[in-house]
Amino acid sequence: MHGSGPKGAPGHAIVRDVVTVWARAATPSLLSLLSLLSLLSLPLSAPRALDNSQLYVIAYAGVATTETTTSPESLGARVRALREAMGLSLRELAVRSGVSAPMLSQVERGETSPTLHVAQRIAHGLELRLSQLLRLDEDGAVTIVREAERRTGPTGGSGHAYEILTPPLPGQRAELSRHTLAPGAVTGGPGDPPMHEPGSRETALVQSGSVILYCDGARHELVTGDCVTFDADLPHHFENPSNREAVLLAVVSAGLRRS
Repeated sequence: MHGSGPKGAPGHAIVRDVVTVWARAATPSLLSLLSLLSLLSLPLSAPRALDNSQLYVIAYAGVATTETTTSPESLGARVRALREAMGLSLRELAVRSGVSAPMLSQVERGETSPTLHVAQRIAHGLELRLSQLLRLDEDGAVTIVREAERRTGPTGGSGHAYEILTPPLPGQRAELSRHTLAPGAVTGGPGDPPMHEPGSRETALVQSGSVILYCDGARHELVTGDCVTFDADLPHHFENPSNREAVLLAVVSAGLRRS
């Protein structure tokens, strides 16, 4: 079914992410926070470390690097994996991020530790926050969407209603939704989200009832318990031909490179 799919929400919250880096220090202090923030703007002639903290920041010409939060090798491998998962070439990521292709290549090979400013731009090009790129958000955080909190689409009068079950997290590459089709209803009508972005893949499980999937001109009959996976950037829609309501669960993975 058509759907907007997950979209990143890149911003320019480098100060927030710098504060996150500071907060992860063993003994964070206000003095060390002010010192860290000053590295973003004050000219420095030599590397320096923050006092009263086990978080060390290397700075050249007043710009902090990411070497304190992750090794160049692991960061480079992560950037490359994320870029390839989005189906981007080095040149395409360079256009999206404003970081030159040669610099991106050096980062991916682990030959250099990018400054926080450069890392922020790379994160933007990958539709992530800096803290997500550096894995600072991966502390076992759990986000729960209660039933009453689900985002819903307009029902109009088409007989197709849907709810998005996953939270709108920045950089999220997959989205789970629940679709209800009244007898005779068809997805992809007025009020439905637009076609998925290139490279998207969708998996749908028929929870109840029966539906027909039309994908790229082919017809596929599905009944309760059937699960289908297809390239979601192809023309497609679901139809409920029965006299009973049908319910689908659909997962869309956005922008994956086709194998």
